[in-house]
Amino acid sequence: MKVAIIGGTGYGAVELIRFLQHHPHVEIAQIISHSQAGTLFSDVYPHVNHMIDKPMDTLSVDDIVAQVELVFFATPPSVSCRLVPQLLDAGVKCIDLSGDFRLNDPNQYQAWYGSDTAEQTYLDKAVYGLSEVYRDQIANAQLIANPGCYPTAILLGLMPIVEQKLISPNSVIIDGKTGVSGAGRSTSLTVHFSEMNENTRAYKIGNHKHIPEIEQSLSEKSEQSYRVHFTPHIVPMTRGIMTTIYADLNQQVTQSELEAIYHFYYQDDHFVRVRTQGGIPATKEVYGSNYCDLGIFLDQRTQKLTVIAVIDNLVKGAAGQAVQNMNIMYGWDEQTGLAYLPVYP
Repeated sequence: MKVAIIGGTGYGAVELIRFLQHHPHVEIAQIISHSQAGTLFSDVYPHVNHMIDKPMDTLSVDDIVAQVELVFFATPPSVSCRLVPQLLDAGVKCIDLSGDFRLNDPNQYQAWYGSDTAEQTYLDKAVYGLSEVYRDQIANAQLIANPGCYPTAILLGLMPIVEQKLISPNSVIIDGKTGVSGAGRSTSLTVHFSEMNENTRAYKIGNHKHIPEIEQSLSEKSEQSYRVHFTPHIVPMTRGIMTTIYADLNQQVTQSELEAIYHFYYQDDHFVRVRTQGGIPATKEVYGSNYCDLGIFLDQRTQKLTVIAVIDNLVKGAAGQAVQNMNIMYGWDEQTGLAYLPVYP
């Protein structure tokens, strides 16, 4: 099956190419870049030299429709919302790694992203691509809204107890930490080596654009109204996300009962690994892989729950989950093209 990638020079795109290059059912027909059209992909990323030496293409919807069956969007916000409708109308399936189709309400998108998105008709066609939670809907989708990196870790960490309504909806506090690749490839003072090295900073406290995405999914799955407090931080490492999630339990449960709930919920999910007996996951243990590792901790004295979720932000938080969703859409084994151990150390 031939696919195209739009937004070919970003970290998300190069990770897509890393997985798709070895996928047995896929051929990359086009790598499209507005800023680097005509440039060899290997000139931008020399580590793929002799494997991917094709020039990047300019964007032509007609060419895409004529050549490919599926398009991945690895673009900034407010790009895919203009192009996806044209492709869907022409019968081309789309997986969007940006945020343009994640929120059901266009007014919410305007409030959090500061611009307009697609018409409601197309928002209604989008399936939220949290693979382990929305698998049945993904299997029949024409358009996947791939989750954000933070929401992937946070939602996988909360879903088992949220669906059973074991926590108070307004008690959730999330501490998130991401490596600098989460800021993308463009240079800025924030991720300048001298500013970032030996430094950690919080940012967008209470107004991060992933907040409505998290609340929307939690509210939908629990049939309760969720409001979360989320503070993200950027830390001096290249890859990885760790989210430490705190919530108040509304029932008396034990540590072993909580672990059993998580194990049962994810028993058929290869890419979610639940630690037991106090095991604390670390970002290095999922580096370069599509795994999400979870640790669950109950403070019996306060009846507060702590969940630690770690992912590689560029893989399970972006490109890896996009490939996993493609596999689900086409009825292939979910591990196809993704069955790699984490890189360690």
